[in-house]
Amino acid sequence: MSLRRTARPLRLLAGAALLGGALAFTAGAQQSSDGGSTRTGTSAKTAAKSPARKPAAKPAGESAAARKARADSARNAELAKRWPVKGPAPLPGSILPNRRIVAYYGNPHSKKMGVLGELPQPQMFAKLDRETAAWNKADPSTPVQQALHLIAAVAQGDPGKDGKWRRRESPAMIEKVYGWAKQKNALMFLDVQIGKSTLEEELQVLLPYLQRPDVHLGLDPEFAMTKGGDPGRRVGTYDAKHINHAIDVLAGLVTKHKLPPKVLVVHRFTGPMVTNYQNIKLDPRVQVVMHMDGWGPPYGKRATWSRFIYPYPVQYTGFKLFYHNDTKAGHPLMKPSDVLALNPKPLYIQYQ
Repeated sequence: MSLRRTARPLRLLAGAALLGGALAFTAGAQQSSDGGSTRTGTSAKTAAKSPARKPAAKPAGESAAARKARADSARNAELAKRWPVKGPAPLPGSILPNRRIVAYYGNPHSKKMGVLGELPQPQMFAKLDRETAAWNKADPSTPVQQALHLIAAVAQGDPGKDGKWRRRESPAMIEKVYGWAKQKNALMFLDVQIGKSTLEEELQVLLPYLQRPDVHLGLDPEFAMTKGGDPGRRVGTYDAKHINHAIDVLAGLVTKHKLPPKVLVVHRFTGPMVTNYQNIKLDPRVQVVMHMDGWGPPYGKRATWSRFIYPYPVQYTGFKLFYHNDTKAGHPLMKPSDVLALNPKPLYIQYQ
C-alpha cells in the first residue's frame, strides 16, 4: 500500500500490508536539509554565518512582481554555479554520466507498489521497451540502460515478530527478479526501507547480491525511522553519516571483488529526509544519485525538484514518474522532453 501526503497536511495512517513509495507535495515552507525552514535552499544555519548585507536599493516604481522576478533570477544564477558538481572523474565501467538508467520499480508481491509487480512480466518488459525507445529518441546522446528496482526490505504497518517494522524479501524472490533483469541485460537495484531496523543490519543481508557487478542499491529515507516514530505515520530521515556508511560498504565491495563502480540512489522529496547533505562524500567507486521521489501534477513535481534537489547538489540526479498517482487528477504524465528540460538533466529515471 502506498502512502502519500496531499497539499493539505494530513495524519498518515500505516497500511496493514506493504508500504512503499513517496509522499506528495506539501504547501508552505519546508525544513531545509540543515534543519532550518527555507524556501530558497539556503539554510538558517548557513544564513546565520553570512555577513550582514544592506538590502539592495529598489528601483523606483518597481512592482512586487518585478522584485520577485529579480530575486528569483539572482537566486537561480547563484544555484546554477553549483552544477555540474565537481567530483571524481568516472572510473572505467561507470554507468553515469554516459548512459541514462530507466528503471521499473516495485515488488512482485503487490500490484500497488509499482509497475514491477503490477503487470505480468511479458507486458512489463514490453512497456519498459516503449519507455526506453521514447527516452532514446528524446536524448540519443545518452543511451538508456534498463533496470529493475526491487524493494528488497519493505516497511510495514505493524512491528512484526522482531519489532523492526519491515519485511525482508525472500532470496527466492530476489533471484526471480534478478533473473528477469538478466533476460533484459538490465541492471538490478535493491531498495531498502529499514523501518526501525538499522541500515547496517539490512545491508549485511544484501551483501551476497551487491557483490554482483550488475546489482546496485537504493535507500529510502521516507521509511527510515532513525529519529523515532512509526513508518507511514511520519516521514523518516537519513543523515549524511548513514549515506556515507552505504557508500563505504559499496566502495569496499568494488575494491574487494574488482567490480565496476556501483550506483547508489537516495530518494528525496522533502528537506528533512536528508540532513547534512554537504557532508556526503564522493568516492569514484560509487555514483550517488539524489532522486526526486514525489508524485503530483507536473508543476508540483517541478516545484519539488527546484526546492529539494536543485539547491542541494551532491553528484547526479534522478526523477520518478508515477503512472497512476501523477495522473489520477487528470494531469498528464510528464514526457521525456518535459523531464529533460530540468537542470541538470536527470540521469536516473524511475517509473512506479
